[in-house]
Amino acid sequence: MGTYTYRPLYGGAFYDPEPAGGLVDRVTLYSTPERSGIPAATVGPAVRAAPGRYVFTLPDLPDGRYWTTVTFTPSQGTPPATDRTAYVDLPLDSGLVASPESVADELGLPLPLTAAQRTALQNAVRKAQADVTSYLGRPLVPRATTLRAVTPRWTDALEDPASWPLPDPDDITEVAAYRPLGDGTYDVDFLIGLNGATEEPIVRYVTAHAAESERQRPGGVVADGRRVSSVSAEGQSISYETSPAAGQPGSLPAIDTLSGLRRLVYRPLSGPPRAPWPYSSTRGRR
Repeated sequence: MGTYTYRPLYGGAFYDPEPAGGLVDRVTLYSTPERSGIPAATVGPAVRAAPGRYVFTLPDLPDGRYWTTVTFTPSQGTPPATDRTAYVDLPLDSGLVASPESVADELGLPLPLTAAQRTALQNAVRKAQADVTSYLGRPLVPRATTLRAVTPRWTDALEDPASWPLPDPDDITEVAAYRPLGDGTYDVDFLIGLNGATEEPIVRYVTAHAAESERQRPGGVVADGRRVSSVSAEGQSISYETSPAAGQPGSLPAIDTLSGLRRLVYRPLSGPPRAPWPYSSTRGRR
């Protein structure tokens, strides 16, 4: 099982149906992009987790890509709308910020993947993800915590972390879900830390670098990952393209494009700064 988060689009903008009397009714998953034939699963209705964010709990399905059709009612009295623009790669909640299928798209590999291809691409994603973790100095998967039977500071913005008596975690905080207990208190689930899977620059970097590392790996999932630019008439020689230079269109994203997501740590001074030797009363190290 896994949770699929859906953000409704209506009229060319993100939309929140429930306050207007609408409903995110169901999601249907198909195993082909044509979205025809017998569906793999149909689930609904969705649960509103936050303004404009609705969550479906999906059943256990084989790993792979599924193309979705989401039906929702924008507001009370309006006809249902259908969104056929999305897909979901299973399994969800795996700790990887990019799926093997997304890397396969970069490499031009046809879907579905074999078990061996899936394992190889997962390993490539883990390596690229480890590079990002090292650069940012923080994990890309948030940690979950729950407050039990707490009273909100105010009730008109329960999706706001500031509404709850959560000790300052000194990091990104998101309300994942809240459940009323009937006596004015709630159980509240929080995600604390950077959620790399929701940060498009991180997803793009990991996907692109995982694909390139697999393309260059001897014996990788692509027969010959190098890009051919020309072949002689007799087939005696082959010329290969060079990768675009950094900053050119089509080049790999540089890791310093993620610098805005680095965590800054401030350490308070435990005492007044010490004067440098020989003006300090403490003898300096020789």
